[in-house]
Amino acid sequence: MPTIALLGTLDTKGDEYAFVAESIRAQGHRAWLIDVGTGGPPSVAPDVTREEVAAAAGLDLGPLLARRDRGECVAAMASAAPLFVQRAFEQGSFDGIVALGGGGGTAIASAAMRTLPVGVPKLLVSTLASGNTVPYIGTTDITLMPSVVDFAGLNRISRTILTRAAGAICGMVSVTPPPSQDRPIIAASMFGNTTACINAARPLLEAAGYEVLTFHANGAGGKTMEALVQSGLLSGVLDVTTTELADELVGGVLTAGPDRLNAAARAKIPAVVAPGCLDMVNFGEPATVPPRFADRKFYAHNPQVTLMRTTPEECLRLGCWLAEKVNAYPAPVTVLLPLRGISMISAPNGPFYDPEADSALFGALTTHLRPEIPVISLACSINDPPFVEAAVASLLANIRQAANQDGLAP
Repeated sequence: MPTIALLGTLDTKGDEYAFVAESIRAQGHRAWLIDVGTGGPPSVAPDVTREEVAAAAGLDLGPLLARRDRGECVAAMASAAPLFVQRAFEQGSFDGIVALGGGGGTAIASAAMRTLPVGVPKLLVSTLASGNTVPYIGTTDITLMPSVVDFAGLNRISRTILTRAAGAICGMVSVTPPPSQDRPIIAASMFGNTTACINAARPLLEAAGYEVLTFHANGAGGKTMEALVQSGLLSGVLDVTTTELADELVGGVLTAGPDRLNAAARAKIPAVVAPGCLDMVNFGEPATVPPRFADRKFYAHNPQVTLMRTTPEECLRLGCWLAEKVNAYPAPVTVLLPLRGISMISAPNGPFYDPEADSALFGALTTHLRPEIPVISLACSINDPPFVEAAVASLLANIRQAANQDGLAP
């Protein structure tokens, strides 16, 4: 019988948790209630008390509760709950986790869920399941479900939402993921304007015996890929879509932060790097573009996404920055330059075709790279077969070289 952990503030949301617990039991699963409340006594009996959770971090709740500082109490539980939940999962205490939260409950529950491995069912029903959810989800696979109404007792709306939530988490723990094929892993970065490149490269890499994990270069995707690269679980990185650097430099909405591309250096992972989609900076609907960019060149990718062409000056800075990052790679790395288009729309006759900007980018990149780093210039677009074939061949060669350097079989 699968066990589902219910983590929450049982002092303020006891009725809701009792309802979800009963719905879970009705579907043949065990409900395991964990109290992280810091107000009054729990209104439903927990299986794990708040004192037990706090003890995981060596905290004494007594003095905290006596001060009646809600922010301090929430912060304390947000530090203790992750330690308790991670330990409990490692001990086999539960198979999936669900939580219901407003602001404080969401902060505590999401912190705990982020400690769990990818693939462990995690469902968070929250009043904050819209807008900027990055602080809660981070780079994990937490599933967010809007509560629609606030948690203030059961009503016709909340009963429906919570029943569906119970069904969702029960369904998640009831299915068994397909077995791992245990092939070595390659991470690849992709964007709409480089989709054709990665779609063509993936079967070639799979035929060579690798599993390919693709990450959308939309800020969150780049951060997630960096976290996986940092884990050391990869054999190689096909990082041909480095567009998030442009958003970070210029002020677009899809930045992955200044550390993008740094993980491969720290993890010493073989790589292929290209300046894919550095011709663009991302914004939302046209009305969201900052007024300071009014005289720039734009392209409507779709009604919700407006792309802005990078200038020669920006491309020069991007080339220098990309070179600085690649120079730090200790493992074999190759830089590929698609001279006739770094994206689908910057090829000749495309809306972002700008030879001056591309020349500034390529010149700065090649000038500032370490001399021993191979650079392959190709008279084609990033989505053309010659580029794909060169990228795959270079990455496989770099992986073999790294294996030889480590004294491993290629």
